Amino acid sequence: MAKTTRRRDGITRREFVASAVAASALAGAGGVRGAQAARPNVLYIMADDLGWGDLSCYGRPDYKTPNLDRLASEGVRFTQGYAAAPVCTPTRCAFVTGRYPARTAVGLEEPLAWRRGLVEQKRDPGLPPEHPTVASLLKAAGYHTALVGKWHLGYLPRYGPVKSGFEEFFGIMSGGADYFTHKDANGEGDLFEAEVPVERVGYMTDLITERAADYLKRQRRNEPFFLSLCYTAPHWPWEGPRDEPVARALPGGYAGFTSGGSLKVYAEMMKSLDEGVGRVLRVLEEAGHAQRTLVVFTSDNGGERFSYNWPFTGKKFDLHEGGIRVPAFVRWPGTVPAGRTTEQVAVTMDWTATILAAAGARPHPDYPLDGVDLLPVMRGRREPFERTLFWRNDVQGAARSGRWKYLKEDAKTERLFDLQIDEREQADWRGARGEIFERLKAEYQRWESQMLKPRAESAAL
Repeated sequence: MAKTTRRRDGITRREFVASAVAASALAGAGGVRGAQAARPNVLYIMADDLGWGDLSCYGRPDYKTPNLDRLASEGVRFTQGYAAAPVCTPTRCAFVTGRYPARTAVGLEEPLAWRRGLVEQKRDPGLPPEHPTVASLLKAAGYHTALVGKWHLGYLPRYGPVKSGFEEFFGIMSGGADYFTHKDANGEGDLFEAEVPVERVGYMTDLITERAADYLKRQRRNEPFFLSLCYTAPHWPWEGPRDEPVARALPGGYAGFTSGGSLKVYAEMMKSLDEGVGRVLRVLEEAGHAQRTLVVFTSDNGGERFSYNWPFTGKKFDLHEGGIRVPAFVRWPGTVPAGRTTEQVAVTMDWTATILAAAGARPHPDYPLDGVDLLPVMRGRREPFERTLFWRNDVQGAARSGRWKYLKEDAKTERLFDLQIDEREQADWRGARGEIFERLKAEYQRWESQMLKPRAESAAL
């Protein structure tokens, strides 16, 4: 990639060019100052391992999520929202870049390992700092940018949020940290302020909520901001707000972090997450930002052990619907009608494209987006449309086109499902609709050939 040079005024040449392009476009629409006043703030909220049915507005039967349900009712709720991957690192990569994660960097298609393990393996994968991101593009277009919560796209000193366009960062670098000690599975501290390790007292969900609330209080009404609020809940270790004694007793390592838990504990974690989002939304209102803020809520992948994924099969790590179908809804008062539900198929990269379009920011021409702007559909100016999407992990591959889904379970097993009548993916139509199977298989293979590296090669790195 071309070397990125930094000007004396603190921005890169790429950011300067992007800013000039955005300013030119906005000036043509009536002047930069007036256009900036009309552009929305952006609050992007991503939960961690939140399954399809884990909100009461999506069917959860054993607890309620009133604040998130209310947020969904105040905008457009998607019934066919997808994560870009069935695990966290690649989905986060997809949102930050707006592109399929397989295009970006080897090592970001599976969950990024704990820092100690990567050091022992002499590996250092991560999101290249020179790659344009939703944060760097918005920053160049005049937005203040911040990430509060989980990063999981590479470790310091080479990688990190502030190296990828975020002006502020508070949260964790790894895939998961204890909710009370804020340490990773190897017992290493994993709470940072920008690039400085810090110690705080408190339950992780509450710390993230309070930092997000503080950020919103500090923003001026006439200067747009972008806050990426990436909760670690309800990702393991499964610890509710009153479970600190459990946290102290857990053994280390992946096995310890994924042990324990119960439906009751999961409900307490979800209650804390719901209350946290409610607190953030109240502060947004009190600070006078709510009416001009685009809010997007979704999850990075399907749920795990205690999630409610009905009617789908599969869960996190799996390309069946339960691993990639996630809640998703958008609120933008005065622009997106309230109380609507749509069957429009949407995926993680679409939120990047939608946010950039709403902000009047353009993607870098050398890094075209894989997502599409869904505002016309949400505003009722365009009917839901069919499209073809692709996924892959270390074993499986999948493509969805309209009602049909091609699924490569492994090297020997390939199936075709009709999601319109068989959301549980039980009936294989490969024999009866061979022409559709062959078309989707060929499209998947063509897509995979365009990715950075075939999965079989990169898995060994």
